[in-house]
Amino acid sequence: MITINEQSSIRLCLEKTIYIDPFHLKEESHDADIILITHSHYDHFSIEDILKCKKEDTIIVTVKDTYGKLVPYFQKEYLILVKPEEKFSVLGIPIETVPSYNRDKGYHLKEYQWVGYILTLEEQRYYFMGDTDALDFMDQISCDYLFIPIGGTYTMNEEEAAELTNRIKPDIVIPIHYGTIVGNKNLGEKFSKKIDSKINCQILLNFEDV
Repeated sequence: MITINEQSSIRLCLEKTIYIDPFHLKEESHDADIILITHSHYDHFSIEDILKCKKEDTIIVTVKDTYGKLVPYFQKEYLILVKPEEKFSVLGIPIETVPSYNRDKGYHLKEYQWVGYILTLEEQRYYFMGDTDALDFMDQISCDYLFIPIGGTYTMNEEEAAELTNRIKPDIVIPIHYGTIVGNKNLGEKFSKKIDSKINCQILLNFEDV
């Protein structure tokens, strides 16, 4: 089961319960087996929301500039520090880190070493891109599920995201990172109309309570 809470706040409940960039969670669940953090911006790294979903043995995978902020809340044995282009396993789940940055904008610089994540669950590859532009190497990434930012300003816009999606050719694409901080709420529908008909576009962001 996949739930998109707000922005890029994703909950994936399959073999394990996994949160990516928890943000504005509406209730305390304390059910996370793994939490993945892509970068340090407030709408992706929220201690308040991490504490709402963490439990005693939650493992958190995070980048350099958020690692130290997590030390007061997690024993170091439960913290995994990552940088781009690494491969490892957490609780038996293969994870790859992917570079995530802007080409010509200063919001997400390559040297920050922020990341996207590819997880393999039940023989399906889930690619969570983080905040990024469309980068040349992404055309070569193979995934079954693609979670792609479309809001523009800080990331690619819906047209750039659609063009990249059509090159990657996932089975399912889920647009994220629009409708609240940047990008109109109807961007998901605009994006879906630009997607190849062989790709299943799922609009999961819900703005009823936002």
